[in-house]
Amino acid sequence: MKKLTIFTPTYNRAYCLDNCYQSLKQQTCKEFVWLIIDDGSTDETKELVGSWIKENVIHINYHWQNNQGMHGAHNTAYERIETELNVCIDSDDYMPGNAVAKILTFWEEYGNENVSGIIGLDADNEHRIIGTKLPEYLKTSTLFDLYYKQGVTGDKKLVYRTALTKKYPYPIFTNENYVGLAYKYYMLDKDYQLLLMNEVLCCVEYLPDGSSRNMFRQYRKNPRGFAFYRKALMNLPFTNPLFKFRQAIHYVSSSLMSRNWSFLLETPHKMLTFLAVPFGLLLYVYVTSKTRVV
Repeated sequence: MKKLTIFTPTYNRAYCLDNCYQSLKQQTCKEFVWLIIDDGSTDETKELVGSWIKENVIHINYHWQNNQGMHGAHNTAYERIETELNVCIDSDDYMPGNAVAKILTFWEEYGNENVSGIIGLDADNEHRIIGTKLPEYLKTSTLFDLYYKQGVTGDKKLVYRTALTKKYPYPIFTNENYVGLAYKYYMLDKDYQLLLMNEVLCCVEYLPDGSSRNMFRQYRKNPRGFAFYRKALMNLPFTNPLFKFRQAIHYVSSSLMSRNWSFLLETPHKMLTFLAVPFGLLLYVYVTSKTRVV
């Protein structure tokens, strides 16, 4: 049985999905499943993937669902994955030719049930590392500690044990389609560390229709999802007060956008949230002045 599932959430990305497919065809190790979660595409994605399945070069599973947003597509992927490990490769990204081999070899040597998985590097299309490399003096770390204690910057590629990623499903809010994906990762941080692997596992491209390029609009359109995410981060056991205060500010702002007047009763840190109200109000005014809901 294959050990790795590469899953790709996609929504009307037929125009760029072929780059990802070509990179998977060129992997030196084909011991993986490519799971495509089509999150309600209305373009020719289904027909395109169907032609690739007929080619029978790599093992492809395709699933279409009504649009639920990125986090909803992740929920579906984690429900359907059967391999020991999984990694998300977005529809506009691709993997270097030896990435699968590196993941499986590294896991064979160092993997165990005491860690949640592997964290590797992302690079751009010019093969430049996104942000910083991982600390060479560490073998394992939580994701949170890497970013907030070790000073690591930039997107990184996460390979997780599937048994763990089935935990902490993302909530689905009616008429919203965004919840921060890091919610699940930080929940896993409470019990496990990641193995550090200073190898490029993914090459990324930030397209104009990507969620990272439209964060203010996402913030405005998905206030309950953002409030849930900020409340969860406030409740993490290993964060510092300043970090929690920033989350409280965002929680207040998102609560105002969703017209949730009970936010002070629902917060895990009432005094911190009370102190954050003036700043959250300012953030609310700023975001609403810069965006509009269609």
